[in-house]
Amino acid sequence: MRLPDEPDLPAQINLVPMVDIVFALLTFFIMSSLVLTRSEGLPINLPQANTAKVQTRQQVVVTIGPAGKLSVNKTATSLGQLVQQIQALLQNNQSKIVVINADAQVNHGTVVAVMDQVRKIQGARLAIATQQPQKKTVK
Repeated sequence: MRLPDEPDLPAQINLVPMVDIVFALLTFFIMSSLVLTRSEGLPINLPQANTAKVQTRQQVVVTIGPAGKLSVNKTATSLGQLVQQIQALLQNNQSKIVVINADAQVNHGTVVAVMDQVRKIQGARLAIATQQPQKKTVK
């Protein structure tokens, strides 16, 4: 027995699943980029510098707050314990960078004292965190 011929429907591409996948990928990349740009230090007002560059290596962050309080990777410390804490963090990888996040209001002598302590650690590379100045908009 022969069945009647059914009309051939033209092929269609359904774009809804593809749009869903694109939005899921876009969301993933946006969320992962936010995690990568987050600073490891405590919230402080960094000084501005036109030559500021982004560091992408693993790093130990030493934060000097406005009142001169020290912390290493968000853990409070003192100037005397600074070397031991950084050495404990660097023992697995000697090529890490020690970044000093000093508030713009911190006394220069405090920053120099912290830099002096960090320079005692063999193999530690020193960097000072800054931010690029905000561009002024003309109205």
